[in-house]
Amino acid sequence: MVKIRLRRMGAKKNPFYRIVVADSRFPRDGRFIEEIGTYNPLANPSEIKVDGERALAWIKSGAQPTDTVKALLKKSGVL
Repeated sequence: MVKIRLRRMGAKKNPFYRIVVADSRFPRDGRFIEEIGTYNPLANPSEIKVDGERALAWIKSGAQPTDTVKALLKKSGVL
């Protein structure tokens, strides 16, 4: 199954995430199909940048967003 999920980047105690489309069998920080956005939780307020058009296209083609990504998409106004 294809999922839209977070890929952790950044240093220890300094997380930065990329929102990626990946096969559910791949590891969290491993191979992915496409990068569609970023999320920086340490900025105040937190920064969410998402290509809404690509996210909706992936969701329409069957990709399932994780709970966290679904919340981020709602917060950014994509869903």
